[in-house]
Amino acid sequence: MEDLKISKKKPSYPVSVELHEYLSEYNRNIKLPIFYEDLLRFQGSVTVYDKFENDTLWIRVYYSEFEREEIDLSLKKVYTILHSDGNESSIPFLNVDAIDYCTFGNSKPFRIKVRNILNDNFTYFYVKKADASRIYGLELEHMLSPYNLNFLVYKDTLIEEHISGIPGDEFIKNMLETCTKSEKSQIAKEFVKFNERCMIRLLGDMRSYNYVIVPTHDFDQVVYKIRAIDFDQQSYEGKMNIYRPQFFKENAIMVKLVSDSFQKLSIDQYKIEERSIIAKRLKSYHDRIEHLLECMVVDTISTKENIDSLKSKIYEYTMDVKFKRCKSMGDIIKNALAYVLRNYENVNVNNWY
Repeated sequence: MEDLKISKKKPSYPVSVELHEYLSEYNRNIKLPIFYEDLLRFQGSVTVYDKFENDTLWIRVYYSEFEREEIDLSLKKVYTILHSDGNESSIPFLNVDAIDYCTFGNSKPFRIKVRNILNDNFTYFYVKKADASRIYGLELEHMLSPYNLNFLVYKDTLIEEHISGIPGDEFIKNMLETCTKSEKSQIAKEFVKFNERCMIRLLGDMRSYNYVIVPTHDFDQVVYKIRAIDFDQQSYEGKMNIYRPQFFKENAIMVKLVSDSFQKLSIDQYKIEERSIIAKRLKSYHDRIEHLLECMVVDTISTKENIDSLKSKIYEYTMDVKFKRCKSMGDIIKNALAYVLRNYENVNVNNWY
């Protein structure tokens, strides 16, 4: 499979006044005790290796003794705001075990490991520089996928909860081969639906390391789901195939799994199922989606060249003249979601009669 290239590194777009107002209305915009820039004041670092001694591309950072005390307390407060009601009574029982920094990728996040000292349970959350594209991606994932997301924004700082799962590249390399025929068929079905969902909501760059496989035990079987974990490339690229995971060489094994497991009729069936589910979610979140799309339509989250290229490609795909009139990425995704909803309702009406 020929490698599909991202045109160039995506710039970070500021959060607009309209988007800040949207986030405030839905309790995403909350005052936080620490900023992303505060964590950049580390004094040194060491490389973080996995259990096989491979470089993870994360570094563990450390701070001066005075700053570490202040930063630790602030991060514990962020944890209570993100996962509870902000009550600080639990802070004495929390410990910040590690602060890791990743220089790989667009967002350059900090990963915070917080442990409960009473029982040794721990969890992670991420501190990133707020980027409008990523926030739109998180909100669309929250409303249009089967999964709810927990995140907070304060000025130019974004706090994201950790999404648990097995990294897709690791699963493909080490675990897929040992799955039963039935499990492989189920994973193939999930990949078809995941591929369709990403295309409809214009979530790009879903290579195998940008999503996770989530196994869940259900009676006498293991059920596998696929979740996106990286939302940097929401509605930015002008190439249609960037929004279709099937075209990345990192997913070639998953594409082969689909072709080995299903005939075209079954693939089409699962695509229709996913479109129908998205249409139902659109109706369920109608007012909130409308508000978010109003922010997107007037926002700048891509280049004119990318917008012109993408709307032309989608017009060729749908033959819907509304795409020709789009002036922003928000316009494109608004029309794309309206197209899905319109076709879902037309099919339902036809089937009813």
